[in-house]
Amino acid sequence: MITHHPSLLRPPLLALPAGIRRRPTPPAFLPTTAYAPRPRSPAPLHRLRPLRAAAGGASPVGGDGGKREAPPPVLRAAMLGFARSNFLPLALIGGIILGLLDPTLGCLAHKYSLSKYSTFGIFVISGLTLRTKELGAALEAWPAGLFGLGSILLFTPFLAQFIMQVQFFPREFITGLAMFCCMPTTLSSGVTLTQLVGGNSALALAMTVVSNLLGIIIVPLSLSKYIGAGAGVSLPTEQLFKSLVTSLLIPLIIGKVARETSKGIADFVDGNRQGFSVASGFLLSLVPWIQVSRSRSLILSVQLKAFAVAVVVGVLLHLALLAFNAAMLQILSHLDQKGESVFARKEYARAAILVASQKTLPVLVAVVEQLGGALGESGFLVIPCVAAHINQIIIDSVIVNWWRQRDQQLSNAN
Repeated sequence: MITHHPSLLRPPLLALPAGIRRRPTPPAFLPTTAYAPRPRSPAPLHRLRPLRAAAGGASPVGGDGGKREAPPPVLRAAMLGFARSNFLPLALIGGIILGLLDPTLGCLAHKYSLSKYSTFGIFVISGLTLRTKELGAALEAWPAGLFGLGSILLFTPFLAQFIMQVQFFPREFITGLAMFCCMPTTLSSGVTLTQLVGGNSALALAMTVVSNLLGIIIVPLSLSKYIGAGAGVSLPTEQLFKSLVTSLLIPLIIGKVARETSKGIADFVDGNRQGFSVASGFLLSLVPWIQVSRSRSLILSVQLKAFAVAVVVGVLLHLALLAFNAAMLQILSHLDQKGESVFARKEYARAAILVASQKTLPVLVAVVEQLGGALGESGFLVIPCVAAHINQIIIDSVIVNWWRQRDQQLSNAN
């Protein structure tokens, strides 16, 4: 005879592992509906958050109940940060690679004079971002500007006679680099890089305009003295003067007038200076892209060893100019004992170093066209100068990025 119900023979609840409760079994003599347990309310949602976080996911609900976007992946954020910090050199290198891979678009851009429009846009942006106080500061820094003009028009042409002593084949490579030394400063690169690094853009503009105007007179003299004494070198003076006015002065005036006549434009530009700097850097990168696209066939026809040697000579030349200008400014800053020297002020020194160390390619191309082959094959004269022009922009953009990062570190430390 059974005296106990079979359900009472099961192990008690206390024998189960801790934290686990067994659902009681209804007696056999009662209907199951009468013994149905009460439905339990669902667990609060906030209990799931630790599980989601532990699984690596981000909760779409914030602590205040509002929705927020999930953060981007770490790798993507790092890549974007690197691209922002090194936008200019990346754009320049990308333009070079694109021109070498497929020159079709670059040649088409040259056909429609896109480089002229890009230079026009660069100086419109320069006028928009040029503050009036920078003009007054540039006048105060006339000693730094005078030093820059002397370095551009007197010292660097003097180096041409030493470059001509290098024995190399084809000879036109060395002759072209020596001619490159006699050129004035770049029309847009120095000003753009000065703006990016926070230097005095008005001083950079002044040195750019004056050196190119004086270069119309001085460049033929330098070429005749150091390179082609009997070559009958001449420059298209009227054409170069008109080109300087239309590509530099007019767009600069347009941008400056727009800034001064409209407070809304001035406030918008001041609030988006980084965006305008990126736009100016993009326009600048179009120049080497077009140049490489035009010269692709000649570049590929040259022996790799000869081209590499010409590139190395151009890089060493630019590094020598940077070192000379930086050292001279340091020496002059110690010689000037009248308070804080203009040569020691960061915004003036950086503008002078960048602008005085660069050489322009368009003026060289115009000179080579006027020579008519008197100093050698025109294409071979231009090829090393194209490489030198691109290399100087890449090197200076790397220096500018280093300056900016150092300034950021100093500002964070303070």
